[in-house]
Amino acid sequence: MNFYITYGTSSYLESLKSSIHEGSLLALQNEDTAILMHETNGKSYFKEGKDYEILDSSGAIVDGKFAVLNNIPVTDEGRPVFEYRFKNRARLIEQEPGFVAIRVLRPLHSETYIILTLWENESSFKNWQQSQAYNKAHEKREEKQSIFARPSYVTTYYQMEIEEE
Repeated sequence: MNFYITYGTSSYLESLKSSIHEGSLLALQNEDTAILMHETNGKSYFKEGKDYEILDSSGAIVDGKFAVLNNIPVTDEGRPVFEYRFKNRARLIEQEPGFVAIRVLRPLHSETYIILTLWENESSFKNWQQSQAYNKAHEKREEKQSIFARPSYVTTYYQMEIEEE
C-alpha cells in the first residue's frame, strides 16, 4: 500500500482533494500549513510531495481529527533494525481511548520515516502520553551504535477549517 503526503494552503488542498476519487484522503492543518494525505494502491496524484510505503497500519485515516507525525531520520544501516522494531511493536496504542489509526511509513526517496498516529482529538493523544502503554512503547533499548541519522521531530495537525472566499 502506498501513502503520499503533500503540503499547501487549505483551499488549494481541498480543491486537490475533490479531484481524487480513489483511495483514502485526509486533509488537516496547523498554524503554519495544511497537509493532504492519500492512501492508495495506486499512484500519486500530487505534483509535489513525499512518497511512502506503509509498513504497518491499523484503523482508518479518514476518521482522524488530530494527527501526530513523528519524523524519524534513520541511517541506511539502521533501517532493518528500525523496521523490525515497528513490525514487532506491542500494539498497545490501538487500545487507547480516542485512538483512530496508526501508519508506519517507510520513505521511498529520503531517510525520514514517519510514525503517523491519528486521534479523535488532541486531549486523547495527551492522555496516551501519560499512560503505561506510552511508557512501554517508548522504553529505551541498549544499542551498540545509533540507528538514527539525526534527532527526530514531531509535527501536529488538526481537522481543517475551510476558508470562505
